[in-house]
Amino acid sequence: MTPPDRPGASKRPGVAPPVPAAAARTRGGADAPRFGAKVRALRRRENLSQVQLADRLGVSPSYLNLIENNRRPLPANLLIRLAQLFDIDVHAFATDEDTRLVADLTEAFADPLFETHDLTSVDVREMSAASPSAARAVLSLYRAYQGARSTADDLSSRLTEGEESAELASPQTRLHLPSEEVSDLVQRHSNHFPDLEAAAEETAQRAQPSSGDLYAGLVRYLEREHGIQVEVARWGAERGVLRRFDPESKRLVLSELLPTRSRTFQLAHQVGLLAHGDAIERILAQDARFTADESRALAKVALANYFAGAMIMPYAPFLEAAKQERYDIDVLGRRFRVGFEQVCHRLTTMRRAGAEGVPFHMIRIDVAGNISKRFSASGIRFARFSGACPRWNIFSAFLTPGMVRIQVSRMPDGITYFCIARTIQKDAGGYHAQHPVQAIGLGCQVQHARELVYSDGIDLENPDTCVPVGVSCRLCERTDCEQRALPSLRVPLRVDQNVRGVSLYAPVVGRPRDPGPGDERSR
Repeated sequence: MTPPDRPGASKRPGVAPPVPAAAARTRGGADAPRFGAKVRALRRRENLSQVQLADRLGVSPSYLNLIENNRRPLPANLLIRLAQLFDIDVHAFATDEDTRLVADLTEAFADPLFETHDLTSVDVREMSAASPSAARAVLSLYRAYQGARSTADDLSSRLTEGEESAELASPQTRLHLPSEEVSDLVQRHSNHFPDLEAAAEETAQRAQPSSGDLYAGLVRYLEREHGIQVEVARWGAERGVLRRFDPESKRLVLSELLPTRSRTFQLAHQVGLLAHGDAIERILAQDARFTADESRALAKVALANYFAGAMIMPYAPFLEAAKQERYDIDVLGRRFRVGFEQVCHRLTTMRRAGAEGVPFHMIRIDVAGNISKRFSASGIRFARFSGACPRWNIFSAFLTPGMVRIQVSRMPDGITYFCIARTIQKDAGGYHAQHPVQAIGLGCQVQHARELVYSDGIDLENPDTCVPVGVSCRLCERTDCEQRALPSLRVPLRVDQNVRGVSLYAPVVGRPRDPGPGDERSR
């Protein structure tokens, strides 16, 4: 691929020019973390000059200037000194969030709206490094643009269909996606919340009787500690409601359509809200990036679900069982009396320092490809503003409901992942109710695959085993994909009306060979 500073090369995000070796050595390596902008922003926040900060750190102003301009790496001793001087958490210098910010910006700039601008991946990285707040503001503006465009399309569609009087959603309701903001919260915390883990373990010990029946123990706990009566209602009495809590009458009603495992989860969820709502509020208060009340409300539900999962599947016993059973999801589900999705979600939370499990990513989609849950500890990227790659095995899972699909996936950056996928169905509804089907994808980098029972019999070393997969069509540089739906941002579009490749956007390279005698193609 031609670097963007050469004639005819793409200048769009995702195409970075090569870094000279000397420059890479000067910066401490091409992949060295860039903390210069963070140090400069911290200094300016404290209204200090370079001379003043250098004096406090015990270094020369010229050396500090090199650090701020990413010409020298930030040593560990200076990082600790900065944290002590300004009472900040060293995790503020973590690069995972910076990487996600760059990736999100790159995907946003992949919109055809920006095609006339000569933006390179270097421009995107420098913008994110120089001012992360400004970069996030650009993302918010882009989301607002998407929301306004969606609202305009909706309005146009309804007017075309003669629905002038139909009530349309306010544009403000489309500018912010609460689910996205909650996903960002989970990602920033690596899907691990130590305070909720500790609270869940303590509450489980108090609630669970010696018989091991957590459901009965939680019923008694709610009555003893909070004066709440638990009832199981018939479907006709509470149609469409799986759980309802009335604070005034102190009644918690569960639907009879919920299986016992789901009733236990709903009880644990309610305990989390009632007994440890303060811990949930502290987490939300420390992460004040929500733009709407709906986001905060949805985040409380997500954290209460986290608490419930931690109570039903205690960290240490669950991790030990997962390792012993080689992450067999069905075995773990039966042992802890939970469903497939609950096991998969709990596996992604095994990030306790010194006691980590396999770093998994997880995604949940519906048959239309809408992503309703996502988290990545494996490093894999998910599309946020466009459709996901149809080559993922999570889409083929819909063709074989209930069957685990296995795939070795290679991303355009060369990293290989081992992924499994399976469909799930909701537990609620009678004969006439709709039973929505979703698919769960769980995966890790291929070096961890042998820890999973699903890798047995798979030749992980064979390159033919790998399926080329991308984030989305616009960000994928593979032009030989027969499932490509849009041109790649990283490869200039060239259309030859006389030649057709595997897809409309796949250029045909080379000339056809002359058929020889007896060649089937010559007949």
